[in-house]
Amino acid sequence: MLRYLGQRLLALLPTVAVPLILVFVLLRLAPGDPAAILLGDSATPEQVADLREQLGLNAPIWAQFGRFVLDVVTFQLGDSIFLAKPVVDVIPAYAVVTLEISLIALVVALVLGVGFGALAAFRDGRPAGRIATATGILGISVPQFVVALVLIVVFAAGLRWFNVGGFVPLSQGFLPHLRSITLPALALGIAESAFVARITRGAILDVIREPFVTTARSLGVAPARIGAVHVVRVAALPIITVAGLLVASLLSGSAVIETIFGVPGMGRLLLDAVGRRDYSLVQGIVLFTGVFVILVNLLVDLYYAVVDP
Repeated sequence: MLRYLGQRLLALLPTVAVPLILVFVLLRLAPGDPAAILLGDSATPEQVADLREQLGLNAPIWAQFGRFVLDVVTFQLGDSIFLAKPVVDVIPAYAVVTLEISLIALVVALVLGVGFGALAAFRDGRPAGRIATATGILGISVPQFVVALVLIVVFAAGLRWFNVGGFVPLSQGFLPHLRSITLPALALGIAESAFVARITRGAILDVIREPFVTTARSLGVAPARIGAVHVVRVAALPIITVAGLLVASLLSGSAVIETIFGVPGMGRLLLDAVGRRDYSLVQGIVLFTGVFVILVNLLVDLYYAVVDP
């Protein structure tokens, strides 16, 4: 098991290394000077040049890359240019918000997606199955921001069950906190549930056509037992894979949703950092996201090794 774990870690390292290198290069190729943005339009060229020297932006690109690699290896990650704080102190507060919303969204996506997918598969060709299939196709076609706007209009502006936007920390009460994160989580989860439903439907239909299912039916095994015990267990493997991929999709999709709802999460922080050319903060967020995705995929791989050795 340890050997397998080591092999999977080595195979997953490019998941972090390649995006980090691309981010480093693209940030420095993109137009915009962090020093000029920080000082504002009234700054003189001399002031901008002095600040660039202080921030190390005048160093050769290879020297900046070497410092960047050293920061990644030592997990120091440098200081945020605009927040004037170490990146390792900035990210956790925003990461907690994003991970909380993503976790709720993951549960929503799996519950709705597996439910509709199973209904579409087990009732294939019947009215209920056709409706579930059509709902899944419609869900894939609708962007996340449209789902978010519909939820705001119906449940926030109309019914007033939830907040239109903003974020209430847990320290200010559980119910106010829940009201502030429910709609962002639902917007993310509902948008992704359609994809889970399509994968679930396909996986279950593939298993239903297997010879062992036909054999079980010929032996008189109850249809409910065939579906719950035999079909679902085998079809669960691709669904678990989708759940692992879904984590990365939720983290990347959170930027739009957090901006719409005014939630101080990592997605919104990343957009602000990119706009300000806050190099260290952008690189730190990409590193954190990459490591988290690696851990999730590693857990999925370990689950595979246990269930199907």
